Amino acid sequence: MPHIVCPICQKPVAPRAENASFPFCSRRCRAVDLGRWLGEEYRVPEQQADEREDELPPEHPERGRDA
Repeated sequence: MPHIVCPICQKPVAPRAENASFPFCSRRCRAVDLGRWLGEEYRVPEQQADEREDELPPEHPERGRDA
């Protein structure tokens, strides 16, 4: 089994069956991670324009008007 370390403090992490805070080593590290999310320290990168294929193109005021 690979050696897993806590993403917060880098200490070894006990397996999920033995550790209710998995993948963290402790409740403290789990709370620190939650605080970072809530404090917006972690961010998901914005999609590039070419990755936005499911979005509609911007509306043009000239189009769609009754002639």
